[in-house]
Amino acid sequence: MAAALVSVSTGVMKPLLSKLAKLLEEEFIKLKGVRKDIKFLKDELSVMAPTLEMLADAEQLDPQTREWRDKLRELAYDLEDCIDDFMVRVEHERDGHSGFFKRFFNKLKKLKPRHEIANQIEQLKACVIETSERHKRYQLMQISSTSRSTCEVDPRLPALYVEIDKLVGIDGPMKHIMEWLTMKTEASAAEPQVLSIVGCGGLGKTTLANQVYQNAKSQFSCSAFVSVSRTPDAKKILRDIAKEVGITADNILDDDVRQLIDKLRRHLLDKRYLIVVDDIWDKKPWETIKNVLVNKDCDSRVITTTRSTVVASSVSSHGDEILRRCGGLPLAIITISSILTDQHGKGEWDRVLNDIGTTLAKNLGSENMTTILSMSYFDIPHNLRTCLLYLSVFPEDYVIKKQRLINRWIAEGFIHEEDGRTKYEIAEGYFNDLINRSMIQPIDVKYGQAKACRVHDIILDYIKCKAAEENFVTSLDAADHAYPSEYKVRRLCVSNHIEENVTIWTKQIMFHVRSVTIFGDPVKTSLLPSSALRVLDLGDCWAMDDHHLSSIEKWFHLKYLRLSSVSITKLPEEVGGLYYLQTLDIQGTGIEEVPSSITKLRQLVCLYVDCDARFPAGTIGLMLSLEELRDYGVKSYEQMKSLQEFSKLTKLRTLKITWDFDDNLSDGLEGRSQAKDIDSYVGNILSSCNLHCLSINNFHEKYPMLPDSYHPAASCSIHKLCWNQFIYKVPNWMGSLGNLSVLKMRIILVRPEDVEILGEIPSLLFLKLHTSGGTNGKIVIHGNNTFRSLKYFCLCITNCGTSLEFEFGSMPKLEHMKLKFCVHKMKCLNGDASSLGIQHLSALTKVEVTISGNHTDDRNYNPAEDNNDDTVTFVSRAIKAATETLPNRSTVRFEIQEMEDCCLGLKKMPLPPTEWLNCWQIRRSRQSKLLMGRLNKRY
Repeated sequence: MAAALVSVSTGVMKPLLSKLAKLLEEEFIKLKGVRKDIKFLKDELSVMAPTLEMLADAEQLDPQTREWRDKLRELAYDLEDCIDDFMVRVEHERDGHSGFFKRFFNKLKKLKPRHEIANQIEQLKACVIETSERHKRYQLMQISSTSRSTCEVDPRLPALYVEIDKLVGIDGPMKHIMEWLTMKTEASAAEPQVLSIVGCGGLGKTTLANQVYQNAKSQFSCSAFVSVSRTPDAKKILRDIAKEVGITADNILDDDVRQLIDKLRRHLLDKRYLIVVDDIWDKKPWETIKNVLVNKDCDSRVITTTRSTVVASSVSSHGDEILRRCGGLPLAIITISSILTDQHGKGEWDRVLNDIGTTLAKNLGSENMTTILSMSYFDIPHNLRTCLLYLSVFPEDYVIKKQRLINRWIAEGFIHEEDGRTKYEIAEGYFNDLINRSMIQPIDVKYGQAKACRVHDIILDYIKCKAAEENFVTSLDAADHAYPSEYKVRRLCVSNHIEENVTIWTKQIMFHVRSVTIFGDPVKTSLLPSSALRVLDLGDCWAMDDHHLSSIEKWFHLKYLRLSSVSITKLPEEVGGLYYLQTLDIQGTGIEEVPSSITKLRQLVCLYVDCDARFPAGTIGLMLSLEELRDYGVKSYEQMKSLQEFSKLTKLRTLKITWDFDDNLSDGLEGRSQAKDIDSYVGNILSSCNLHCLSINNFHEKYPMLPDSYHPAASCSIHKLCWNQFIYKVPNWMGSLGNLSVLKMRIILVRPEDVEILGEIPSLLFLKLHTSGGTNGKIVIHGNNTFRSLKYFCLCITNCGTSLEFEFGSMPKLEHMKLKFCVHKMKCLNGDASSLGIQHLSALTKVEVTISGNHTDDRNYNPAEDNNDDTVTFVSRAIKAATETLPNRSTVRFEIQEMEDCCLGLKKMPLPPTEWLNCWQIRRSRQSKLLMGRLNKRY
C-alpha cells in the first residue's frame, strides 16, 4: 500500500482510505447499515483518488475541474474528522484489556446518540455520491497526468532583452563574473573553466548571465547562449550551440547526437570560446553538453545557471566558483519597479508595499516571474510541494529552525517512514532538498548542515498565494476582519491578532482547523478549535499565561504543542490526556516542574524543556517512546541518580543533559566518590542506549570528568558528542567510535597521545577543542594519515606560550579553521607563528583568527596592519602570509577580543592544577611548569 501521506494535492485522501480499509476489518462495522456505507465510501473514493493525484500535475485547470477537485479534497477532510472524532471519544473510555476496535463496538452502544456515527456517514455518503456523479459527467479521467500550462513565449525570454540602464543591483555580480572571465589560468587545462550561477526561479540568473554574455562575447573567438528546458532535447541544444559558434545549419540538419558532438569538438578544439547554458534543471543534459567542451589550453569559459546546488556542484570547475545569487533580486526589482511607475500618490505606493504579493500576482508585468516560479514549483515532487507550501505559515524574514519545522511536518502527516529510515531522517532529506533546489535559504550552517532556513520574500509571496488557492494554509493578520473563502479553514496562521477580528474565531467555518500558529498577542483558548486540532504552535506568543491552557484537555487530537511564554508557570495535569501528542516543546516558559501525568503520553517522541524543569521521581524511565530529550537538568547529586533510568529508553537518539550542583557536592574523598558515581551514570548511558547525539553541559568544576571509565559498545552509534566540561585526557576508546562525526570537548592540557587518539576517529568531520595549552609547550598535528576526514577545526588556547604546528600531510580535507589564542605582552604560540604550518593544509578555504588580549576597542581593527603591537603584528602577518600560499585562495578574518586575564578560567578546585597533572603522570616540561606555576598562583 502506498504511504498514507497528507499532501497539498490530495489532502487527507490517502490516510482516509487506509482508515476506511481498517474499519472494514473490524467488528465495529457490523452495526446495521454502517458496514455497507463504509464499503461504499471506500470504493467510490478509491476510484476518484487517482484523478485527484493526476490533477496535481496540471498547472492550469478549467473552473469546473478545479471546483470538483476542491470539493472532493474538502470532503475527505470532513470524513476523516468524523471518523477520528468518534474513535477518540470511544478511546477515552477504553478498558485496557480488549482490543481497540472490540472496545469500539462495545462502547458504541452506550453513546448517547447511538447512531450518531451512522447518521454522519450517511450525510457524507450523499456528498460522495454527488461528487462521483459530477466526476463522471465531466469525464475528468481523460485529463492527462502530464497536462501543463502551455506558454506561447518562453517566460525567460524577456530577461534577455532588458536594457542595461533599467537593471538594478546587478553591477556587483557582473563585476565579479567579468573578473573571472578575464582572469588568466596559471596552468594549462584540457577543459574550459566553468562557473555556475545558482538561485531560485525569478531571482535574475538569466538576466545576469545574459548581461555578462553581451559584454564579454567580443573577447572570445566564438560564443553561444542556449537555454535548457524542464524536458530537454539534447539534439536541439547541440544544434543551437553549433549554429551560434559558427557551424552552418546545412551541415548539422540530419546529424544525430553523437555526430553533433564530434563536429562541435572539432570546431571548438583550437578556439577560445564562451558558452552560456541557461537554466539546467538536472545533471543529465549537462552530461551531454560537457562532451563538446574541449579546450586545448585556449582558456575558454562556460557559464551555467541553475536552480539546483546539486547541479551546480557537479557542473562548476571548483566549488568556490559557484556564485550564489540568493541575496539579489534583479528580475524581481525590475518587475516591482515597473509596477510602481504606474502608481500615483502615496496611498497607492503604500498599498503596493504592504501587499506586494497580491500586486505581483495581478500585474501583467509580473506574470513572467510567476510563471518562472511555477516552473520550479511543479518541477519538484508532490511531497516536497506540500512541505514547501507549509512554510507559508511563517512571516516574512522569519528564521525557521529545522528541528521545529521537521517536527511540525511529521505531526501534520506529511512524512512517512520508508526504506528503513526514520521519519526525521526522511524529513531532513526533504529540508536539504529544498535548499539544494534554491527554494529556501540555509541559515546557521554548522557541520555542513543548515540548522535553520529562511524563505525569500518573492518565493514567500508565491507560496502564500498558492497555499491560499489550494485552501492549504489560511493567513490572517490585523487587517483581516472576515474570511472570504467558501471552504473551511484547515491550517491557520495569525499575525498581530487584535480584538476587532476575534469574531472570525467564533464562526462555524473555523471549527475544523487542524493547525494553528500565532505570532503576537494570544487569543482566548476557549475560541480555539478543539476536536480537529493537530498542531498548536504558540511559541511566538510572549504574553501567554497559565489561564490560556485551562482547556488543554479538549485538544485530544493534538500531536504537536509548543509554548514559550515565561508567564506560563505550570503545565496542567490534564496534558496527560493528549494521548496522540508526539512533540512537547516548553522551552522558554516559566515551568519548573513537569506533571507526573506526562507518563501517559505513550506516543511522545520529542520533549524539549529548560534545564530548570524538574521531573517527578521515576517518570523518565516510563517514557519508553521518547527519542529526543533536551535539556534535562540535574540540580543535585540525589537527582543525578535519575540518569540510571535512561538505560530503559531504548529508542532514545538525542539527549542533552545539564547539571549544576557545585554546592551539593562534598569535599575530599566523599566528593571524589560522588564524582565517580556521576561518571558511572554517564558511562552507563553511553553503553546501554542507542544514542546518536549526546551533549553534556556540566557547570560543576570541582572534579573534571573521567571518561576513561566509560565503556561504550564497539558498535556505538554515537554521531555527535559535546562535552562542555573539562576532562583530564582523551579516553582511549574514543578513537574507535566509527560513526562519530562531530566532537566538541574541553581538555585541561592537550597531550601528544590525545592528538593521536583524536586523529584515529575515521568519520570525524567537525572538531572543536578548548584547552589551556599543550603539556610540553606545543600542540603538533602529525601528517601520518590522521584526521583524514576532518573538514572543520576549531582550537581555543586560553594561555600564552603554546606553539601550534601542522605537519605536511596533516588534515588533508580541512576546509575551515578557527583559531583562538591569547597574546599577553609576549610572543604568542611560543614566538614561532611563522612555523604554524598552515601552508600544509592544502584544502583550506577559510581561516578565522581571534586574538584575545588588551589591544584596541576599534571593531575595524586589522591586526596585520598594526604597527604598534609587535606581537599581534608578527602573529597575524605570519598567518596571513601562510594562507596566501594555499591553492584555494583562502579567506582570512581577524578579530580582536578584549580579555582581562588570558589564563584558564576555572572555578573552585579541590586540588591545585599541578596535582591534576600528577594524577595522570603527565610529563611536566619547562613550558608546562611555567603554566602550572601561573595557575597555582591563581588558586
